[in-house]
Amino acid sequence: MNQQLSAAPQPTSSAPAATGDSPSAVLAVPPAPPAEAAALLRAALARHTDVSDVAADLATGTPGFTLVDSRSTAAWDQGHVPGAVHLPTASVPALAGRLLDPARPVVTYCWGPGCDGATRAALALAEQGFRVKEMLGGFEYWVREGFPYDTADGPRTSVPDPLTAPLRAADDCGC
Repeated sequence: MNQQLSAAPQPTSSAPAATGDSPSAVLAVPPAPPAEAAALLRAALARHTDVSDVAADLATGTPGFTLVDSRSTAAWDQGHVPGAVHLPTASVPALAGRLLDPARPVVTYCWGPGCDGATRAALALAEQGFRVKEMLGGFEYWVREGFPYDTADGPRTSVPDPLTAPLRAADDCGC
């Protein structure tokens, strides 16, 4: 039966619908060959890490990296990851050599996914010879996942957002 319901949603984009002979919008640009995809994905993992992995490593007390908050002093005071070094992006050229060990990898973060401050800080650090990664999601996802944070008024913790993290600390997201 090939009946079309009158209440069926209509496509809203100019991309061809994925029906009949029309190509898929997702596959309009085909996926990279497996070896190329693997190389690109490996490179992405070499440059990025996520909030949960940073939290797990910091919890060991010896994470093997230095976490850098690249935001302003006002943002730092509003909230930051415990144990992070405060090094605003604009101060990286002048202060990185004094505050950071060049032999130790650095993980940068900023506000969140809509901010490229961690990328700019990571670039400035890489240009000075530091090995760097960015923490995906930034401070926003640190808080949304329910990890503790420090403010100018003392420590805080938020309830995990069920859209970003398991609600029970014992649960694993599986990724």
